[in-house]
Amino acid sequence: MLKNKVQLITYPDSLGGDLKALDQLMKEKLQNLFPGGVHILPPFPSSGDRGFAPLTYLEIDPEFGSWEDIRSIGENHDVLLDLMVNHISKQSPYFQDFFKKGRQSEYADYFITLDKIWEDGQPKEEDINKMFLRRKRPYSTFTIENTGEEEQVWTTFGKSDPSEQIDLDVHSEKVKQLFVDFFDNFKANNVSIVRLDAVGYIIKKLGTSCFFVEPDIYQFLEWIKSIADARGITLLPEVHAHYETQYKLAEKGYWIYDFILPYRVLETLINRRSDALKSYLKDRPHKQFTMLDCHDGIPVKPDLDDLIDTKEAQSIVDEAVKRGSNLSLILSDEHKSEDGFDVHQIRCTYYSVLNENDDAYLAARAIQFFTPGIPQVYYVGLLAGENNEEKVNETGDGREINRENFTIEQIEAAFNKDVVKRLTELIRFRNEYDAFNGDFKVLDSRDDEVTLHFAKDHLYCTLHIDLTTYQATIVYLNEFDEVVEYVI
Repeated sequence: MLKNKVQLITYPDSLGGDLKALDQLMKEKLQNLFPGGVHILPPFPSSGDRGFAPLTYLEIDPEFGSWEDIRSIGENHDVLLDLMVNHISKQSPYFQDFFKKGRQSEYADYFITLDKIWEDGQPKEEDINKMFLRRKRPYSTFTIENTGEEEQVWTTFGKSDPSEQIDLDVHSEKVKQLFVDFFDNFKANNVSIVRLDAVGYIIKKLGTSCFFVEPDIYQFLEWIKSIADARGITLLPEVHAHYETQYKLAEKGYWIYDFILPYRVLETLINRRSDALKSYLKDRPHKQFTMLDCHDGIPVKPDLDDLIDTKEAQSIVDEAVKRGSNLSLILSDEHKSEDGFDVHQIRCTYYSVLNENDDAYLAARAIQFFTPGIPQVYYVGLLAGENNEEKVNETGDGREINRENFTIEQIEAAFNKDVVKRLTELIRFRNEYDAFNGDFKVLDSRDDEVTLHFAKDHLYCTLHIDLTTYQATIVYLNEFDEVVEYVI
């Protein structure tokens, strides 16, 4: 049963160096901060993409620790792990066997050879042009070691050619059994939530964008949900798509991500206007995980298509870049806006994109915590981390701007910063005040203000933000029925 409390997001090695250090932090320094649980970004053996090209889900990378560490964390906190349901590493034992033996491999059916898409196995440009691409072409060519024959297999993701991330054929009975094995292992190791990463890309069908293909994707989700339900595991599909796609999932009862909120909050604080935010908050599903920052970036396209004016969005993007952000762009011309607007994500730390203004940052977190759903706080955001330009320059990967690792000493130093002290106090209030389990309202206010309200029985709490100063204040009723004003 998910808890309506704040969750932490972190890499397995980003807070102290490994899972044992994370476990210790959760029991000591972070005690009572994250009763909602912890999302540990992929701790599995991986050949790239910082864990998102896993070799297997049956092992933990020894550099991070072991399943024993995961089980230990899971004794006191809900543990959320990723299942990259769309793909697996080129270095996985399954693909390596295929790489060696080709069609003679017992794992050959795990993968999508192009003859499963085009009868003659020859890719056609007119079909590819309709697809939502994450690389220049959605397949890679490999030479089979034993025969010297070339095989082309589907690869949605990956910067290298051939790709490190090989798509799995979710129609294969062997792949389905593999997923069952993974869920059995998750259950045995105290994993209570599984995020289906990149699930929108699993169906490849000619004549479509090959992204969130209906109704096929619902059939797969129903099947994998039955596997998870039988093991007491909650599913969280991760889909970056037009907001209506997310809402369809919500209507079917799935938890979804609020990928709209981070941009709406940023826009509100940069423009010092709340009309768009308030309109959005009045009309959104409540069964969502909320976030401001993550290991990728602040979503823009396609998540906010038809919700934003691209000229206004360009001004927000330009301001974010001026403040040190970098951008992830849409590759496929067909999926750019008509005027050419092509920003997929704004990559930055949320603290830096708000000009490292403590009050603005706390106002942003207060809006997040007063938005119905389960709030997640990324570890860099917890420590009010700043853009890491050095790492971007060193690696050439724009996402490294918000992926810094912290030693125990650096964590201690961060917890002495005023902004972090204020944030942890706010997190505790969000965890402990029972009105957040009640009814939510957006109260009327001027366009340079935000006023949000929760009430349950006789308890209530009201957040008021003055966007001209970024001062955020919570008025609430305490256990003695006294009205308290809490200036964040």
